[in-house]
Amino acid sequence: MGGGVVDGFVPPPYPYDRLDELRTAADGFDGGCVDLSVGAPSDPPPSAVVAALSASDAERGYPASLGSAAYREAAVDWLARRFGVDASGAEVAACVGTKEFVASVPHYLRLRDPSRDTVLYPAVSYPTYAMGATLAGCRAVPVPLDDNWCMDFDAVDSDDAARSLCLWVNSPGNPTGAIDDLSSAARWGRKHRVPVFSDECYIEFIWDGDAARSADTSILSQGPDGVMAVHSLSKRSNLAGVRAGFYAGDPELVNYLSEVRKHAGMMTPGPVQAAAVTAFNDDGHVDAQRAVYRSRLARLRELLSPYAPDVGLPSGGLYLWASSPDGDGWSLTRRVADELGALISPGEFYGPQGAGYARVAAVAPDAQIALLEQRMSTLHSGTVRR
Repeated sequence: MGGGVVDGFVPPPYPYDRLDELRTAADGFDGGCVDLSVGAPSDPPPSAVVAALSASDAERGYPASLGSAAYREAAVDWLARRFGVDASGAEVAACVGTKEFVASVPHYLRLRDPSRDTVLYPAVSYPTYAMGATLAGCRAVPVPLDDNWCMDFDAVDSDDAARSLCLWVNSPGNPTGAIDDLSSAARWGRKHRVPVFSDECYIEFIWDGDAARSADTSILSQGPDGVMAVHSLSKRSNLAGVRAGFYAGDPELVNYLSEVRKHAGMMTPGPVQAAAVTAFNDDGHVDAQRAVYRSRLARLRELLSPYAPDVGLPSGGLYLWASSPDGDGWSLTRRVADELGALISPGEFYGPQGAGYARVAAVAPDAQIALLEQRMSTLHSGTVRR
């Protein structure tokens, strides 16, 4: 039919759909396109987790929207064991992965306090922080970054702070790999009475030794008042397909969000909750995965160096943040697709300040990275086959 509101919201093209033309070019190589654009895990999850997923006997009944007691206990134990975070005093609740949580939080917070209409987020970041604000009819206001790609909280306008529903922090950051000062974030939020939501989905992949030993690895190290840590098993345990995560922090805020989400029918499936308990309780597979990602980052850095000589290893996360020599991230993305058959993401996807960069996700299987290394070798000899 096509009738209806003329000036209503029209969803923009999904960022990665804009790469279709370059994907076609990369597919022309022997072995096809090597996709380094989306941060989708390619390695298998632990077999014990898969077994728990299929043997939970939790398929028939409705699962607890809050998450089972075992699920929440496993999450709290993991924070304490891996990061020395005492989550006592904080409340914990399950979410269906974390993307839906990021996208829906502004809407729920706006219902709670209609007098505020602004979402603050890093100026170069995961697009869903800004999109969540847009979907809630809110203002999406980027927080400037310093020369190390860390958030400059002092640069937030006082009027924007007064209107803010929340501040999003992502550390280690996607796409830059930067490690933010979470103690400063918590202090800023408490000073301005703005809840701080800290997306910590890459917390297991911190490469900077000083940052890894820091008490600020999770914002919960600052106590739960006015803060929320958001975690996912997608990257930690190669479980992006099962959609399992949790949020933990300020008891009043967790209670509000969990009650609203209960009414909305947001429930992590029972079999997924059972599998997540097994995943959170096993650290060995994560240590092995850390070694894999660290190796891939180094190999991809070497591969990209002819195209982006200044590319460095990140402080954390799964991505290389490559500066384009000509200042145009799209030209770097096109060149890598045309000459290597690899698909990467132009930095413009993550905000205007990233337009001169490209993001390279170290998620392709080792065999595909070896294929790129072979292509690079034959490129120098002039014998790349297409």
